[in-house]
Amino acid sequence: MVMSKKQGRTFFKKQSSDKFSKKHEMISETSTISKEHEVYLKKVKSTKRRIVITRILILVIFVGLWQIAASLKWIDPFLTSSPTRVIKSLVSLYEDGSLFKHIGITCYETILGFSLGTILGGLIAVILWSCPLVAKILDPYIVVLNALPKVALAPIIIFWIGNGMPAIIVIALLISVVTTIISVLTGFNEIDKEKIMLMNTFRASKTQILRYLIFPYSIPIFISALKINVGLSWVGVIMGEFLVAKNGLGFLIVYGGQVAQLDMVMMSIVILSIIAFVMYEMVAFVENRLVKDKN
Repeated sequence: MVMSKKQGRTFFKKQSSDKFSKKHEMISETSTISKEHEVYLKKVKSTKRRIVITRILILVIFVGLWQIAASLKWIDPFLTSSPTRVIKSLVSLYEDGSLFKHIGITCYETILGFSLGTILGGLIAVILWSCPLVAKILDPYIVVLNALPKVALAPIIIFWIGNGMPAIIVIALLISVVTTIISVLTGFNEIDKEKIMLMNTFRASKTQILRYLIFPYSIPIFISALKINVGLSWVGVIMGEFLVAKNGLGFLIVYGGQVAQLDMVMMSIVILSIIAFVMYEMVAFVENRLVKDKN
């Protein structure tokens, strides 16, 4: 049966009309999805904004109540200090030129101990993963080192290395390195064995397995270790400064307690809290960037 010209035109018009209607439906569906996505994004932004505002309000209310309680003698200002007395102590140290010196020394010790502990712990975890037999042999010793209070090792380290900054950095390193080894090695061992077997089937070397499988899948583990090490490094440095330092925020805390200047103690604690928070946020920023790149 041969189609006439008129029937052909009608057929092509119908086909084009159907295509147009389908395109129109697809566009309308896309626009609907986009609107829903836009509403979702607005909701996420609104939630984040509320969280930030609530955090700020909690801090403002806490500081305000602290100041009011100290001013009205609900609490003893000598024992608990107050925001105004903390600010006066801060200004006093700034005027004599020692404030940034103490902050800089503590930050330098913390960053160095944090970096060395994380890098060394990661390298040891890679070596133990590459040598399963060695990892099984050393497993109980690593557990004991992790359970052992590092404060007990501090006097020994000071006698070995001597008073001063190197001993403080080593104490911070020891506190963070064992935790890094355990967390990173655990993350390595939790990766799907079938994927490793698949790469072994293709005769991939251990270096290739580490580079293309272990490391990419272990990024969240590394970030988690970094977040933990931020706090542990501060603990190690302050503990070391308590014992041997003549400068730093830890020294100010000990000195302020000895001479009954609790304003100085509270000021040092506030500064430590702010710097530790900034370091944690820097790690969180790196995490967000890595997650975006991975996506």
